[in-house]
Amino acid sequence: MKHIEVATQVPSTINILTYNCWDLKYLAKYRVERLQEIGRSIAAAVTTPEIVGLQECWTQEGYLAIRRQTRHILPYGKFYHSGIFGGGLAILSKWPIVESNMVRYPLNGRPTAFFRGDWYVGKGVACATIQTGQGKESVFEVFCTHMHAPYAPESSDSYMCHRTAQAWEIARLMRQAAERGHAVIGLGDFNITPSSLAYQLVTTHAPVQDVWRTLHPDSSLGAATHPSEKARRKEIPSARYNLRENGATCDGVLNTWRWSKQQQKELFKGKSIIVDSTEPDPRARRLDYIFFSNGLSASPRSVQWRIESAKIGMTERHPTLDCSLSDHFSVEATISRAPPLSTSNADGLQPQSSMREQSNDTALRTLTNAALHPTLYTSYNPSPTSSFLPAPITRTPSPPDGNSVKSYTSYQSYLPSSVYDEILALVSSDEVRAYRQRRLRLFHFLASVIISLICFIAIWWSNHAGVSFMLVLVSTLNFGGGIVQGMIGGLFEGSELRALLEFKWEIENCKEFAETIEDNEGSVIERVQEQRPLGDESQLEGNGKEKSCLEEGKGAGENEKELWERVRASQEYSGKENIRRGPGRKINESRDERTPSSSVGSLAHMAKCETQPRFQSVAADGDTKLFFNQGCAQQSAVPLNRFEGMGNVRRLPLKGSRPSFLRIPPPKYDASWI
Repeated sequence: MKHIEVATQVPSTINILTYNCWDLKYLAKYRVERLQEIGRSIAAAVTTPEIVGLQECWTQEGYLAIRRQTRHILPYGKFYHSGIFGGGLAILSKWPIVESNMVRYPLNGRPTAFFRGDWYVGKGVACATIQTGQGKESVFEVFCTHMHAPYAPESSDSYMCHRTAQAWEIARLMRQAAERGHAVIGLGDFNITPSSLAYQLVTTHAPVQDVWRTLHPDSSLGAATHPSEKARRKEIPSARYNLRENGATCDGVLNTWRWSKQQQKELFKGKSIIVDSTEPDPRARRLDYIFFSNGLSASPRSVQWRIESAKIGMTERHPTLDCSLSDHFSVEATISRAPPLSTSNADGLQPQSSMREQSNDTALRTLTNAALHPTLYTSYNPSPTSSFLPAPITRTPSPPDGNSVKSYTSYQSYLPSSVYDEILALVSSDEVRAYRQRRLRLFHFLASVIISLICFIAIWWSNHAGVSFMLVLVSTLNFGGGIVQGMIGGLFEGSELRALLEFKWEIENCKEFAETIEDNEGSVIERVQEQRPLGDESQLEGNGKEKSCLEEGKGAGENEKELWERVRASQEYSGKENIRRGPGRKINESRDERTPSSSVGSLAHMAKCETQPRFQSVAADGDTKLFFNQGCAQQSAVPLNRFEGMGNVRRLPLKGSRPSFLRIPPPKYDASWI
């Protein structure tokens, strides 16, 4: 029986490696020799890897070949089984793997593309929980994936929607792991570039950072020939620059498997071909990634990790075959343990407590400055990524519920609504294609049944054996093809459509929240830019007794310093509500608990005054309208996180002295919150 030893102390550094080893049986050349050398290279690395994720390790033979070479440094490993031919994923570790599972992607290619094989291998996410020491804070959740391959340029890639949906799934898994308070490592061959929609989903909807882009923020967004990279107007990088700065792992001139067929033939015949690393390398791109997060925690973590280094590895050739070890290069990163930080980490990843304290300050300061000086700011949410990528709309993690039995930390961040529109257009296009294919396949099935019946009837009247044989043959082949098409159209296409509809709903839901935040921020910007005093709150229904806390003539026209001081002084409000909502129902609020606000727009609007309003709810035309005193700071706007899950909550723009209100459209379904 194998004895598992758990480390007593958390390591000071952890070395991570991800590698696509191209173990494609019958198709990949020199497969056995290359895999053995891959194992030797991992074991002999200068920086010994301690957590390794492998992709395209399709066979047990290939996996064991690597394990035999690395068992002394990576004693624990898991080969993941999935699909018909295997998922091709494996995770190796220096520390025990205490839990693992394989999560298959709902959208993963089509069975008709049998010559590509993505659907048959059952691609997904290999999940492993690794215990590096004692206690919860020594737990790492590792997610290794290999997304659907791109078989065409983005403009004509029919699988882009599938790959985007896969990015959504792994982002969800990493987000859930971070919310559990565990450190997160996501790695693998994502088959995406930093300019893609899939990349934006991963880096926005999961609290993780791209290790390479954190250390190289000006790295390329794709190949030099890609439109996003052309827009940056940079020179075509050299092969050396692509490795050192851009992190290119695929399609580079230094990889022999990306050479022309003629060059490969000459190499295999024994001719030595040396590539100058200074020559231009326009097609190289980064498809392999390591994402990392310290996790979200309700209290400051005693162990914090920061990104120390990252590099491209496994670039050497096979010592005897003189070919590259795979058609990809590896990505290697090191994270180091740092003392707990009260405000932020060196790599920008913050514990939840400090994120709550800081994000309000930073976001509000930027929002206020953007309103007062619109020409100086292009985004309300500063981002460390390139300005060519849309900045996400980040919302502070919600505080743990003091009344709940188990504290839960949530993470919410949204892309601009225009990005969700692009994704929805992609989904709609794929949906139309799927419906059309389904109808054609089912029609083919019905037509084959009719043709087979006609052939059998014709056999009854035929007097010639040869004719009868041909009719039987035609009927059999036709009916067999019809059955296959009917099964694909009735079973697979239906499954794909249902998965598309689920993905579509989730993106639409995120778009609603993103629009809510954009509208909320826009109303605050408009009020500050208008430079008008707040109106007479006596115009507000049922709220004539409220007194404005602002001095006459100030309001939104007060200077930036005063506005900022008021925001700082209004970062907490009293509030606890019992909300029960349905068509035509009222919203009732009672306040008995102090909770920090997490709505940037609400806090910015809080700077207008200091009096708490009295809310009134009016049901009209199936809509619930919540009126309040716009001249009040501490509760002048209900934070958006209170209405989470309740549909599209919008703040209408502030106009002069007219009262502001939140408008909640009729729900898509009835729900209750207590």
